[in-house]
Amino acid sequence: MDFVNYELREKIRSIIEDNNSFQLKVDLHSPNNRIFVNRSLHLEKIKFFGFDMDYTLAVYKSPQYETLGFNLVKSRLLAMGYPNELNQFHYDPSFPIRGLWFDSHYGNLLKVDAYGNILICCHGFRFLKQSEIYEHYPNKFLSLDESRVYVLNTLFNLPETYLLACLIDLFTNTPGSTATPAGVKCGDLFMSFKSIFQDVRNAVDWVHEKGDLKLKTVENLEEYVVKDDRLPMLLTRMRESGAKVFLLTNSEYWFTEKIMTYLFDYPHGPMLKDPHRNWKTYFDCIVLDARKPLFFKEGTILRRVDTSTGALRIGSHTGPLQQEHVYSGGSCDVFTQLIGAKGKDVLYIGDHIFGDILKSKKIRGWRTFLIIPELVHELHVWTAECKLFAKLQSLDVTLGETYKDLDSSTLEKPDISDLRSAIRQVTHEMDLAYGMLGSLFRSGSRQTFFSSQVVRYADLYAATFLNLMYYPFCYMFRAPAMLMPHESTVAHEQIFVADSPVFSRSRQTSVLEEKEKEATTAHVNAVSSKVSFRMPTVAF
Repeated sequence: MDFVNYELREKIRSIIEDNNSFQLKVDLHSPNNRIFVNRSLHLEKIKFFGFDMDYTLAVYKSPQYETLGFNLVKSRLLAMGYPNELNQFHYDPSFPIRGLWFDSHYGNLLKVDAYGNILICCHGFRFLKQSEIYEHYPNKFLSLDESRVYVLNTLFNLPETYLLACLIDLFTNTPGSTATPAGVKCGDLFMSFKSIFQDVRNAVDWVHEKGDLKLKTVENLEEYVVKDDRLPMLLTRMRESGAKVFLLTNSEYWFTEKIMTYLFDYPHGPMLKDPHRNWKTYFDCIVLDARKPLFFKEGTILRRVDTSTGALRIGSHTGPLQQEHVYSGGSCDVFTQLIGAKGKDVLYIGDHIFGDILKSKKIRGWRTFLIIPELVHELHVWTAECKLFAKLQSLDVTLGETYKDLDSSTLEKPDISDLRSAIRQVTHEMDLAYGMLGSLFRSGSRQTFFSSQVVRYADLYAATFLNLMYYPFCYMFRAPAMLMPHESTVAHEQIFVADSPVFSRSRQTSVLEEKEKEATTAHVNAVSSKVSFRMPTVAF
């Protein structure tokens, strides 16, 4: 907490509002059509636009698709021997969010901040109190240990998240069962939370790789897949701008063919006057079965796909990559060499924070564009419930005012218990406005682990890549300044004067120094040893 007086906080708030108003004038797009910027990117310098397919080009309808996945995984667990009581659970989209950690040791779902500090903890559907959290996690902290923690980062993880909560709730509330720190004991049967997690993971993998998820998807594409006639037009405009477009997905050929044919199934081409074109003609190269994130490391053998049968041709393909041909596997090294791309030439667009964004950015230096469909809901709540956030800021100011006239000589500490309770209550109300587990990006004024990953690895992010329709391909995406506390809480018009001699790194003498020299020319040495300066101006 920064303890500044009320007048200063009001000045700062006014400055921030003025600069935010200017920022909105710079980008006149409606919030749903905007692209948000973490790192500046000049679109004119992008020579290759790369796309993932699932949840990027092909957006699956929510909650229909999550419900389908949930029911299929539930059926698989029943076939594995799980009790029929599991059938009483039905998918509830208001509960799960992305970015949660599952602690397989205690069976808890955790919402944490960027550093592993626990914001929310639930055991099944029971939210733990502060005292209970401290019993399991000293200091309300857990390190990201992959042998214990699984990060539920993707949209495909949403049914899995809810199913884990269902199973923990089922076993811990079964009559005659005894809960232990690491699992549940019922008679001579012991179910550890780790074994429950492993069974769910295996069931999810089976449904995606060997089960009916993809088959049921293509059987009812209108029910599960969003179709948008802006897609052919945008890809055509990208290529007309001089850039190349490629598809890089983990999906196999038969599924990709069905999905992409549906997405481009219009009687016309990019424009109403244009004839219909096969989906492959919109891409300069197509790579399937990429096995990301392995693709960004050693990769696999690059082979050509026989599109008449879906079979892989023998041998390793050595190039070139031809338009309307389809390839399987490969590695980033081989791929970029064949298309003649360097790291920052490529803007890769995907939904998977780890497989698409983190690895392509961290290992290969590609520019990254993260698709976050939840942004539509997040922006709606953020604007509709703005009074709650203003109330939280007001409570912060009141807390600062409480300490305003106190210093190290103070012996009687002020009672802030009511203020702390009020802050917790407003934070809780803000969380409930988003859903049972709150916002994807924050809890009160604290950012989540998912939010920190977005900031760190995604250059751009938006609800859909189709928002590129509303920007020219010469557009300069300019990132707002990231203010540190000493910049965001100190007003620009305040003059800071050092109390002791400090060496100045400024090459220019400040205005205040000049006035002091004119007024006290007899004491030049004394004055020059006292440095005064203004905090640097920062664009919001």
